[in-house]
Amino acid sequence: MSAEEDDATKTICPYCGVGCGIKVQQGDDPGDVNFRPWGEAPVNEGRVCIKGGAATQVVDHEDRLTEPLIKEDGEFREATWAEAYDRIVSEMEGIREAHGPDAMGFFGSSKTMNEENYLLQKLARRYGTNNVDNCTRMCHASTVWALRTSLGAGAMTNSMEDLEEAADVFWIQGANPGEQHPIANSQYFRQAVLEGATVIQVDPHANKTTRSFDIEETERHMHLQVNPGADIPLLNVVLKTVLERHEEDPDAGWIDEGFVEERTEGFDHLKETLADFDKEAAAEEAGVPLEDIELAAEKYAMANNAAIFTGMGMSQHTCGVDNVQNEINLALITGNLGRPGTGVNPLRGQNNVQGTSDVGAMPNVLPGYQLVDDDEVRESVEDVWGFEVPAEPGLTNVEISHEAGHSVKGLYVMGENPVMSEPDGNEVEERLKALDFMVAQDIFMTETAEFADVVLPATTWAERGGTVTNTDRRVQRMRGVDKVHENTKHDLDILMEVGSRLFSEDEFRFDDVEAVFEELREVCPIYHGMTYDGLGEEGLHWPCYEEGDEGDQFLYEDSFDTESGLGQIEGVRHQPPAEVPDEEYPLILTTARLEEHYNTGTMSRRSPTLLRQHPENFVDVHPNDAAEYGIEDGDMVQLRSRRGEIEVKAQVTEDIKEGVVWTTPHFAAASANRLTNDVLDDRAKIPEYKAAAADIAVTVADGGDPADDAEPTDDAEPGDD
Repeated sequence: MSAEEDDATKTICPYCGVGCGIKVQQGDDPGDVNFRPWGEAPVNEGRVCIKGGAATQVVDHEDRLTEPLIKEDGEFREATWAEAYDRIVSEMEGIREAHGPDAMGFFGSSKTMNEENYLLQKLARRYGTNNVDNCTRMCHASTVWALRTSLGAGAMTNSMEDLEEAADVFWIQGANPGEQHPIANSQYFRQAVLEGATVIQVDPHANKTTRSFDIEETERHMHLQVNPGADIPLLNVVLKTVLERHEEDPDAGWIDEGFVEERTEGFDHLKETLADFDKEAAAEEAGVPLEDIELAAEKYAMANNAAIFTGMGMSQHTCGVDNVQNEINLALITGNLGRPGTGVNPLRGQNNVQGTSDVGAMPNVLPGYQLVDDDEVRESVEDVWGFEVPAEPGLTNVEISHEAGHSVKGLYVMGENPVMSEPDGNEVEERLKALDFMVAQDIFMTETAEFADVVLPATTWAERGGTVTNTDRRVQRMRGVDKVHENTKHDLDILMEVGSRLFSEDEFRFDDVEAVFEELREVCPIYHGMTYDGLGEEGLHWPCYEEGDEGDQFLYEDSFDTESGLGQIEGVRHQPPAEVPDEEYPLILTTARLEEHYNTGTMSRRSPTLLRQHPENFVDVHPNDAAEYGIEDGDMVQLRSRRGEIEVKAQVTEDIKEGVVWTTPHFAAASANRLTNDVLDDRAKIPEYKAAAADIAVTVADGGDPADDAEPTDDAEPGDD
């Protein structure tokens, strides 16, 4: 090993939730920060995707915020840190005095560390409000709700390692690991298939996941190309098939009767829900041949160990909780929980989306998913914090945005970009304009920061240390190199200063990040047994209750963490999307992410390597729809919904179903979230990103001339629901 490699700093990739280990090399100049592979990294063993390899390109980007900014007369000016802090404290105190503490909202960030999000939610609660949330609300809130209420913990039940070693069947529904979790897909899922496992993929869109399992000399891959918003009908066909086949042959193992009897409750409700269920009609609604769904049901139920993986294609619906509950139902009745190679496993989209929720940056829970309206829980946390915690759950992200300019007067945004990430982006902009005050704490002047009154320049992921928690509950250390820009500050230092100025040094001043972690684990039972040094290079899986515990590779071996100790089965019925195609908007719009870009694109659009791969947004259109609308591959088209319009290049492909259009949220010039619907799941309050009514029209023909016919033909038919 070279001296250069010896000097490299071991840390964690800042992108997806897999938690790949990488190294960063500090050059002679502080801005000279380079990527290095970490061959012995516990999760990825040195392998990285294109985003991970390009991660250091944003660290010293020319767009970095380097000085605090204050807006005066509609224009930003550079300010000192003292000026910025004085303005923040004055405005926040004024809002609380005039309107009460619930007039402020706080947004945490999954791009920042556990300690930073912990301190932000503590700051919100010291201010007197539970109006604190993070981006899990836009991606996995329904998954957290369903898993927590039915099993006990809102997280992956199993670890990547035991899944790869023990699972016979991977049921992947609403997730695209080939693009969104590429190392997990290549190192764990594809490797398992090469060794004999079967993959059943349920997704409206054929993608890199689909193609990654197109392996010669094996047919151990099925793609059920479901209609957007029809996951419940498809899963109910699976469940009904399992029930029917079990009744025909009770000894064949379709249902694990012993597991159902001893470890679950609610099985009768599921049977009652499906008693008069019409499989043929449901399969037609799902847009998948009945025989294919029945075959998939057989492969899953007959496996020795079957694991379900779920993602935003399931969670981002008004029926998101029910979608995930139906996956849980399938796992419970077949006994596929509580042992290696099984479970229900959400694939988290950001490197710390799991941890941000773990540490309590949510309006209804304190650290460790302890309910904020539980008197005993609050008292235990108050004993450590030294102040009263409000008992009433607060508003979620989107609810805060809905109330901006009304009951919510101020907003503290750390590392989030709601103008790009929240649905109905045009309306989000108008709501932010109506705020009395907003502070944005970030590394770049984001689309959201443009509307702030104070902008604080933070350091990047590569410049600071702390902990993050990956998709399978592994808490890992991040380590930083020297600051690139002298006058930037770590998010933790900023929060400590704001908290100390608002309240007291005793409550918000810590010696270092380890001291924050020590307080975190004191109030967070699932982290209690971890020490900062004890995390080492391998990390630990929570729950880890006592020092010396190695953490759990899989959950629920003996019982579930519900009130009764039993897994909760609950039959669910189909709930169509809030918007379905009609004459005005005859297509279904759905959205997803690309391997080469990352959420709102704040970092990935500033990476030359990634931008070369996909420099602009596009929309996938089925050839039959393209013919009907007069669209040629490569045409510029106008994609419209009831909330707005964007101009994008058409990609004519059979990857998408007829009647469906597919695009991405990464590009500010043409973001999908200008079009998406902000209607919410009643329980989890997650928006319905994955299904909205839309229309499309050619805007520019080849050669740059306006198209003659920008409207659908008279015989156009509405797309399938």
